[in-house]
Amino acid sequence: MGSGRIGGYLIAAAVAVTLLASAFSRHHIDAALAPLGYALLTVSGLALLARRRYPVAILVVTGLCVLGYQAAGFDVPAVAFLFAVYAAVRAGHRWVTVAVSVVLVAALPAAVLASGQPVGAAFAQARGALELAWLVAAGAAGEALRQAERRADEAERTREETARRRADEERLHIARELHDSLTHQVSVIKVQSEAAVHVARKRGEPVPEALLAIREAGREAAQELRATLEVLRDDAAAPRPGIADVPELLERARAGGLPATLTIDGAPADLPAAVDRTVYRIVQESLTNVTRHAGTAAATVRIGYRPSVVVVQIEDNGTATTDSVLPHGVGLRGMRERVAALGGRLQAAPRPEGGFRVHAELPVERAS
Repeated sequence: MGSGRIGGYLIAAAVAVTLLASAFSRHHIDAALAPLGYALLTVSGLALLARRRYPVAILVVTGLCVLGYQAAGFDVPAVAFLFAVYAAVRAGHRWVTVAVSVVLVAALPAAVLASGQPVGAAFAQARGALELAWLVAAGAAGEALRQAERRADEAERTREETARRRADEERLHIARELHDSLTHQVSVIKVQSEAAVHVARKRGEPVPEALLAIREAGREAAQELRATLEVLRDDAAAPRPGIADVPELLERARAGGLPATLTIDGAPADLPAAVDRTVYRIVQESLTNVTRHAGTAAATVRIGYRPSVVVVQIEDNGTATTDSVLPHGVGLRGMRERVAALGGRLQAAPRPEGGFRVHAELPVERAS
């Protein structure tokens, strides 16, 4: 369990306890309405557990709870609503938050009047329950943090783009150096050895085995050097694949004879570029391992979007084992290193019912 989730539980519990303690310290509460009031106070505090996943819904729920317990005669500040305002504004729902807050401020006096308070006392109690200054402060804090997170995300994207551009420039530089320094020498070796073989045969002389080996090595070296230069140049210009390219990856797997299905859970969200690419690489490497090591098998790929993590799971019903997908220390080890570098975790193990499972969770937001 992450520190952010633990913090969320602690905040919700602390708010609920604070509201109930404030209610217990009050007097003149109608005994008939007391259970309803205590229940609404508890709900308004514990509802904050879902404030990140459903910020607007929790904003409305806590607002209704405030109206409910004020109407029941509980003169308790709207602390939970302020936390909900902060969460909703941080999530980017500024105008919805303003609208709900205006409605609550307008409806609070009526709710207090329903508890039997005189008009003057009702307005004073409503003003005390939801101070406008605290309301504005909660909204401002949420907006400030949202802007800070947006700037941090932009800075991270800029760093990634800069690093990618430098890597591309380095690849092109290496390609130029290889071309300038090696291509000519390899070509000379190839041409000279072929010429020597041709002359020897033309004269009817036996061709030494060493000379034939040099000619073949020159040809292979020229081909490999050309292929290496093409790869370096193509890598520098090629776009980086991500989750959007996973369906195409599965199409290629199916075309190669591997039955593969894809399931997406949750609403797709914008992910950091490094996370997006890593999910693709995990699926790519896992499908490659299934093809190589699992025998006759079918694969299922599941990608799940959660509030703070993206989950990717690949399962097959083949015969692979942990050792068979880790030749020479690579494969899953490389995936683990990618995931660990992003603060995530990866599990890979045979399934009890047969086959193999790769399960990875990658964080997509900072803990707060």
